[in-house]
Amino acid sequence: MAQTATEKRTNIIKRCYNWVLDWADSRWGALALFLLAFAESSFFPIPPDILLIALCLGQPKRAFRFAAICTAGSVIGAIGGYAIGAGLWSVVDHWFIPGIFSQEAFDSVGNLYNEWNFWAVFAAGFTPIPYKIFTIAAGVFSINIPMFILASVIARGTRFTLFAWLIWQFGAPIKTFIDKYFNLLAIAFTALLIGGFMLIKYVL
Repeated sequence: MAQTATEKRTNIIKRCYNWVLDWADSRWGALALFLLAFAESSFFPIPPDILLIALCLGQPKRAFRFAAICTAGSVIGAIGGYAIGAGLWSVVDHWFIPGIFSQEAFDSVGNLYNEWNFWAVFAAGFTPIPYKIFTIAAGVFSINIPMFILASVIARGTRFTLFAWLIWQFGAPIKTFIDKYFNLLAIAFTALLIGGFMLIKYVL
């Protein structure tokens, strides 16, 4: 029976996932983590978290170093995504839409930037929202670059360092908790954080 387009895409993602995890057992794991974090910020579908977690589980004493490597790669990749949006969008837009994300999602990000700016970048960087849409859209919509970089550093650094700390503190048993609950908790935390600042701005 022929595979549907959805099944083919799912199989490709599964193969990418397994390929990423294979790097955890390689001596080039740290370099692979940096490159994966870089690529994920602009086009690659698999987030670097899975390799970060695997590396931290294998070498807990280096957990925070891996988090720093992952953060650096992700932020530099975000700047690359910004550059794509700012300088190459008219050339590559047909490749990203609908191959990487939809036109509707991209337009929605533009609306979010008009309203939220810093918090839009922070939310995308800290939660499971596809970060690559926001990095490229930031360039297309000419978001303030220093603000964009600052939000990326804070969001990605917080996310990856938190992963590293959890594994450093609790070891392998925390992996199940991260897999099951972290994304929901990240969304809730971000919503509460943004809501608190909005309360200060508009009520107090």
